[in-house]
Amino acid sequence: MNAVKRSRTTRTAAGVSAAVLLLLTGCEVPGVYRPARPVSGGPYTFYVSPDGDDENDGLTPGKPWRTLDHANDVRFKPGDRLRLKGGERFRGTLSLEKGEAGSATRPVVIESYGTGRATIAPRGTSGITVRNTAGVEIRNLTFVGERRPRREAMGIAFHNSLANARRLDHVRISNVEASGFENGISIGAGKNGAGFSDVRIADTSVHHNLEAGLAFFGPEFEADDPTYAHEGLRIERVKAYGNTGDPTSDERNTGSGIALGSVRDAKVMRSVSHDNGAKSAADALEGPEGVWVYDSTRVVLENNKSYRNRTGSRVDGGGFGLDNNVSSSVMQYNLAYGNDGPGFLVYSGQPTGAHRNNTVRFNMSWDDARKLPEYGGIVAYGTRMRNVDIYHNTVLMRTAGLKSAEEANDRPPALRLRDGMTGVRVHNNIFVTDGGPLVEADSSYSPTKLRLQGNDYHSTGRWALLWGAKRFTTLASWRTASRQEVLDGEPTGSSEDPCLTDAAAPVTDRAGAGNLVPRCVSELSGLHGPAAFGVDPGPVDYFGNRLRNSVTIGAAQAKDKD
Repeated sequence: MNAVKRSRTTRTAAGVSAAVLLLLTGCEVPGVYRPARPVSGGPYTFYVSPDGDDENDGLTPGKPWRTLDHANDVRFKPGDRLRLKGGERFRGTLSLEKGEAGSATRPVVIESYGTGRATIAPRGTSGITVRNTAGVEIRNLTFVGERRPRREAMGIAFHNSLANARRLDHVRISNVEASGFENGISIGAGKNGAGFSDVRIADTSVHHNLEAGLAFFGPEFEADDPTYAHEGLRIERVKAYGNTGDPTSDERNTGSGIALGSVRDAKVMRSVSHDNGAKSAADALEGPEGVWVYDSTRVVLENNKSYRNRTGSRVDGGGFGLDNNVSSSVMQYNLAYGNDGPGFLVYSGQPTGAHRNNTVRFNMSWDDARKLPEYGGIVAYGTRMRNVDIYHNTVLMRTAGLKSAEEANDRPPALRLRDGMTGVRVHNNIFVTDGGPLVEADSSYSPTKLRLQGNDYHSTGRWALLWGAKRFTTLASWRTASRQEVLDGEPTGSSEDPCLTDAAAPVTDRAGAGNLVPRCVSELSGLHGPAAFGVDPGPVDYFGNRLRNSVTIGAAQAKDKD
């Protein structure tokens, strides 16, 4: 337990080194000449192909330019397009600076033409860098870094360091693959706090990068006057995997799949993050996560999957996380399994009071905390963390697959509750273990600070619940001692078998998660619907089925017993 109690007082910007900040804050690049466009009028479409000639005008597929270096000498204007021949590989880099690019209605577009994707393979630099401008769309391209990922090199990098604190509007990245860089895609802001708005990233793969697959970052969070650099993000169908982490970086986290920092009004949907963080530093005080958020507000993580994420140290390595200074955000309809750390983490390590009003609902966690049993399936704790709702989740934790006999004896709980919280409500969840603790709380929380009602606590082995310094072996004895699982003086909650069919079978996708649908609702005596606890369950369950008037417990609506 001592390893995790080292408070992560400051989460630094994921996958963002000091050197990268210096790299991205420049304006015009010294020595780069941007000649006027070839003729008057426009906008223009320019073509680049290995069988072209830089003496051509580049305006047709029949007369393309040959090199990215030549294309990079053009000052792009609204509506221009740069097309690279599909299936071909291009050495070099592209950059757009202040005064270039376009708008939401007339963006500058960089894309492939012909058959397949073109590949941009820079030599120790970023593939495409966009500084202090927007109105840019990048699509249907592959970015390949050098064999050993280089610091200061991104597949795609957007950065705003303008002094007028104005967000730059319209960024689109789609059907892109980026591997072999420090970050696959990096979108950041300088000290002025202004980044980008109206950002869409879709159908993109970011893998085998050093520090992160996809990372957003901004200035240091100020609780008295929070500034969110980026606004209006939609990230959909992104695959982030194999981003290893840096074994030499022990002062900050590296190796995350998707990390959102300094954002407001953001959604991550139908995305997958897996097998990240395997080489993150062994002595790091903070570690990577599959998908996580920090210094942000109004963020929704929805219908995503995060699995087999790792940590080199004794911290983090989880599936999903709402980390420092996150407010009014939701994790819903997600699946986490086989992670080193928690399936779902709600955490605050800073005494700002900015971590508040967050919700974790209708998620499934299957066999998480594989390496770190001091976590659990769902984990909540932190300094001055307020108003957390955890309801209608299904958590199954088993001993099988733990990485050592010692860890098998120190089994991870389905729900871990640590100190520092107030206003926490835990309702209508299903918690199942095979003998490990169903709930483990550091303190004997009173119902005025933390309230558990209407949950099912079932063990296929010995029934155990750890509440502060005491261990309970029955629901009734814990209820009497803690005053939990009571509504208007009447008992709530159950320890009955929810009948999760084939619960021993791996749950690796949404179809397999059907094994975690309860089939014994009638046996779950003493439970109440969400309305009894003042909880809004939302419109649908984990599988997208519309909720009935009588909502049953867990992440998915129950079926009749076979």
